[in-house]
This record gives sequence, structure tokens and C-alpha cells, in this order.
Amino acid sequence: MGTKMSAREIAAATPGARDRVIDLLRVASLGTVVLGHWLMAAVTVGADGRPAVGNLLAVEPKLQLLTWFLQVMPVFFFVGGFSHALSYRSLTRRTGAPAYALFLRARLQRLLRPTMLFVAVWGAGALAVQLAGGNGALTDVAARLVAQPLWFIGIYLAMVAFTPPLLRLHERYGWGAFAALAAAAAAVDALRFAAGVPYVEFLNFAFVWLAVHQLGFLRADGRLRRPAVLAAAGLAGAVALVAFGPYPLSMVGMPGEKISNMAPPTAALLCHGMWLIGAVELLRGPMARAVARPRVWRTVVAANGVAMTAFLWHLTAMLGVYGAMLAAHVSLPAPASAAWWLQVPLRIASAAAVTALLVAVFRRAEQPPAPAPAGSPAGAPAGSAAARRGSAPAAALGVTLALFGVLGLSIVGFAGLLEGHSAVLVAVRVTAPVTVLMCAAGWLLVETAGRTARPV
Repeated sequence: MGTKMSAREIAAATPGARDRVIDLLRVASLGTVVLGHWLMAAVTVGADGRPAVGNLLAVEPKLQLLTWFLQVMPVFFFVGGFSHALSYRSLTRRTGAPAYALFLRARLQRLLRPTMLFVAVWGAGALAVQLAGGNGALTDVAARLVAQPLWFIGIYLAMVAFTPPLLRLHERYGWGAFAALAAAAAAVDALRFAAGVPYVEFLNFAFVWLAVHQLGFLRADGRLRRPAVLAAAGLAGAVALVAFGPYPLSMVGMPGEKISNMAPPTAALLCHGMWLIGAVELLRGPMARAVARPRVWRTVVAANGVAMTAFLWHLTAMLGVYGAMLAAHVSLPAPASAAWWLQVPLRIASAAAVTALLVAVFRRAEQPPAPAPAGSPAGAPAGSAAARRGSAPAAALGVTLALFGVLGLSIVGFAGLLEGHSAVLVAVRVTAPVTVLMCAAGWLLVETAGRTARPV
């Protein structure tokens, strides 16, 4: 039986060969996303007394240029590519053969456990409020908004699922595999904007983000040797596409816009990811020196241990702060006004404090479970070639269900549970209960397949 180690103990036991910069980038990218959400939320109260949540970037369009520095999701997915390559290769070496189900279970445990707890708590809470007839004020808005960041988890699940085949392509073609995905993303945009082909743009949810993920493979193999060239090419491409093409300036989604660089992602966002990844690679030396300091490294380790929980609950905290302000009849200044900016530090500090409280309550779900004792279920012996072959299809089905369940929930949210509120996911109309069942069934399949295929 294993015992859980503290952040200090984990930091002290870190192997010297570990690339600590990757851990720093993971924490920094998620932290930047959280801070950006807190800053960009512009809550107003209409003439009917009902609050609405807008976007600061829509109120003050000149600030959209900041998204070229603060839209850091490409960095997180790049870090994911690096980690997935190392994890899959390590499992393959230990088992002596491809270990797809084991890999999926290992990567998804710390992702889906806190996610499913978040879904359960919010689902139960939203249903209780609606049964009690408590809809109103900020409740409806919160029930819709808190699920939106789950899209990121859905995309991450897809990256995990496609790691083995794309890693094989990387090992065979190197930069050619990235170039092929980038070319496919550009072709999709050409079909979308020049030929007007309907629905083709949704393919770029795969091509753009998997291309960024592929850069993580290149980083894992030490093949990002010229980050300045990558940054310059990405920045030049993004500038040209925005200046001369149909692409908006903002690298995040804007309310009411006809074209978004994010949903679905575009070639401009891929160029932005290239520029940002090249830029952080240029800063690798200073970052490595920073995380070599024991105190800094302990902070990074501690933050990594709760990063997903904080990400899941940060919008709940922010909306809770706004709800408390409304309940206390605190005046909400016009977004982007001087008074609004003066309130920003207090609102962010309050949201951070509430997030810390929520993390303290829910963090246990993110901690990896103790290793299960060795042994085999009925049927093929655990870790045998037959068990691995038999478990891979079940694991693939499970991650697919979880992927579409999480993406569907990010669209439909928790509002209107009693009314059967629905949304369209890839031409199929889904409701929140259906998406939750898909997530739960997918998680169960991945867990079961991973246990069946685990090594003795």
C-alpha cells in the first residue's frame, strides 16, 4: 500500500533528469487562463434587474491585442504532447508491447475524477435550485457558464486518445507529421472561406489542436532546435492572416462574432500557437534557472497537484463573488470604466480566495489513487498480450464517449434541466443528463479496460 507524499517530499524526490520547465509551463498556462477569465468577465445589471455576463474585450476592442499574449491554451496542449509521448513510451517499455488501455487509464484518472465530481456537484445543485423554483438573479447565468471551460477537457481527451497513432507518425516523419496537420488545417479554412463548404470547419478542432500537440512530441525528442524560427514564422503567419484574411484580431471567442478563431479553431490560431510556443522555448533557460530553486520548485509541485481542480472551479468562485456583491447591493460600475478597473484587484483577490476554499474541499479527487494490488480478473491474465488486445477497443470506445459527453456538456450546461434544455453536438441534439451518462459510461469503460490490461 502506498502513502501519499506531500508537495515538499515530491519536490525533494524529483529526479535530476526531469524537465521541470514543462511542469512550470503547465501551471503557468492554466493560471493565465484562470486569471484571464476573471479579468475579462464583465457583469452588468439590466433595466429588468437581471444580471448579464459580457466580455471586457467586446466592451474595449483595443484590448483584443492582449489575447496574442494571454491566449495560452496552445502552450498547455503543447505540454500535453510532451508528457503524453514520454508516458506512452514508458508504459510500452515496461510492458514490452503497446499498452493503449493502460495509457488511457493512467492519463485520464487525474483528469476525469475531478471533472466527474464537478459535474455531480453542479448537476445536483442546479437540479435542487430548479426544483425549489430558485431560478433568477445570477443562477441561470452561472448554470450555463460554469460548464463552458469543459471544452478544453474534451479536446485534451482527444489528444490522449490519438497519442499512439500520431506518435508513430511523428517517429516516422518528424516535422513532416506536423506539416501535414498544419496543411490540413489550412485546407479546411480554404474550403470554409473560399468554397463555402458547410460544416467542414469543425474538422479543425482536430487538425489545429493536434498539430500543436505534435509540437510537444518534437520537444520531447529535442527537435525544437530553432524556436526563434518557429516564433517568427507563426507570428508572421498570424499577422498576415488577420490583416489580409477573414480572421478576427482576437484569439479568443467573442460574443456575437460571425467568425471566431477559437470555435472552431482556425489557421490563424495555429500560427498564434506556433509563435507562442516558439517564444516560451526561447525563454527555456531563464525558466530552468527559476525552477532549479527549491522554493520555486516546491510551489510548482504544489500547484500542479491542484491545477485541474482550480481550473474546474474558478468560474464558480468568480460568479460567487459577483453574486455576493449583488446580494450586498454593491454597485457594479460600467465595464472598462475607471471605477470598474479600481474594483479589479479586489474582485480577483476575492475570486482567488474562494477558489482556494473550493480546492481545499474538492482536491482529494485530483490525487492519484493508491496502486491496486496485483492480480487478474476472470478471463485473460492481467498484462497478457490477449488482455491488452481485448481491452484496447473498450478503452477507445470509453474515451470516445467521455470526449463527446464532456464536449456536449460544455455546450448545453446545467441550466434548464427540468425543461429538457438541449444543444446540438455534431448534428445530434443532446441534453445535460445524456451527456453526463456518456461521461460516466466512458470513464467506467476506460477504468475497466485499464485494470484488465495492467501488468502483473
